[in-house]
Amino acid sequence: MKASGYNKIFDSVIEKYHVIDSVDQSFENIYDAATLEHLLYRKCWIDTVQWHYEDIIRLPDINPVEALELKRKIDASNQDRTDMVEYIDSFFLKKYENVVEKPSAKVNSESPAWAIDRLSILALKIYHMREEATRESASETHKKACQAKLNVLLEQRIDLSTAIDDLITDIESGDKYMKVYKQMKMYNDDELNPMLRAKK
Repeated sequence: MKASGYNKIFDSVIEKYHVIDSVDQSFENIYDAATLEHLLYRKCWIDTVQWHYEDIIRLPDINPVEALELKRKIDASNQDRTDMVEYIDSFFLKKYENVVEKPSAKVNSESPAWAIDRLSILALKIYHMREEATRESASETHKKACQAKLNVLLEQRIDLSTAIDDLITDIESGDKYMKVYKQMKMYNDDELNPMLRAKK
């Protein structure tokens, strides 16, 4: 599957979310659990819900208790997002485990999954910028400015998609190899976060 296929999955997830448009709605993955599509679908759903968490927590009149609860949900979502990126990288590591690396092979600055993570976020930016560029209640100045930004985002998606396809091709051919580092987030770990450790 090419990056264009990833984009179709991401766009379908975002459209599906906005049918109900609630962070509390249930989630159902439409793809088989053993597939890359399953991971991509789940990944973008997490990103989409978190996007809207981030909108809600910025409400100026939000109740402080609700804001704290929401911050906890954002932290948990960030952890889920990171876990999904690592699952996607594990998929690629397994898929290409028998590729013979060329002596001249180089490591890329980011893994395929972290590039795909950016592609998922980009799909959300495109969706919401398109909303703003076509919002009837917005001024013409606002819509024109948002359309200009949308054009840049669409160009960015083409470039990033091409870069991801090129990276996967290079890994398949042995011209590049994957080297994955676990993110080792510390803030949720009661042994690594000194504030949590002090409360034990």
